[in-house]
Amino acid sequence: GNMAGEHIFDRGTKNGKRVQANLGAKNHATVMPDADKDATINAIVGAAFGAAGQRCMALSTVIFVGDSKNWLPEIVEKARKLKVGPGMDNSTEVGPLISKESKARVEMLIGQGVEDGAELLLDGRGVVVPGNEKGNYVGPSVLYGVDAKNRAYTEEIFGPVLVCLSVDTLEEAIEFTNNSKYGNGCAIFTQHGPTARKFQHEIDVGQVGINVPIPVPLPFFSFTGSRASIRGDVHFYGKQGAQFYTQIKTITANWDYKAVTPAQIAMSMPTLGGR
Repeated sequence: GNMAGEHIFDRGTKNGKRVQANLGAKNHATVMPDADKDATINAIVGAAFGAAGQRCMALSTVIFVGDSKNWLPEIVEKARKLKVGPGMDNSTEVGPLISKESKARVEMLIGQGVEDGAELLLDGRGVVVPGNEKGNYVGPSVLYGVDAKNRAYTEEIFGPVLVCLSVDTLEEAIEFTNNSKYGNGCAIFTQHGPTARKFQHEIDVGQVGINVPIPVPLPFFSFTGSRASIRGDVHFYGKQGAQFYTQIKTITANWDYKAVTPAQIAMSMPTLGGR
């Protein structure tokens, strides 16, 4: 949750400090039926399960629009084939979680997602890696049919878990995304320009990818997560990042500094011109 970041922000600002606090996220992908199927499936699998889902820009929620929901079985099969193992093994595709507590929390949230009505299409709980039997491993997991109240959706899982739902229209997908309290990042997969344009204008999320699953900007742009995903007056990176560390000083100089008459005293605010 946002507890730690909000505490740091509150304590810092109460002591007169400027604070940037990067908070939670629930990043949504909207998949349109006209998207490139193979490229989209590969993008979703990589963005959802890369780094074992332990990154703030992980693509953790997919909204299938119309017939694109028929691609879900292929996403599940690709995820099932990912190799779980230690990070030092170059063939590993999904590494361990950072702690036993993190593993327990991820597995708990998968269970709660099922309790709240989702269908578990791929269960990564209890995975065993030979030679690393005591490792903090959770395999790729896929939940389908979540709603806005499902705990696997409302919580940032921070693990290799993809939650999915389907809707009939782009408008429904935009509404569902905008109703999330988080505004870190989102993406749309489509080959239709007007659809992408509608999405980028109506979506209320700070970082938007069009056929880009993890829309992290290059350093000369600012990291523009919004709403409950940030506390602070300016963003990370780019011009806003430089502004955060900058104290503005303003210099006013007058090199035509001569009295019109020896007795003249200016009693009003100084102005330019008017002499």
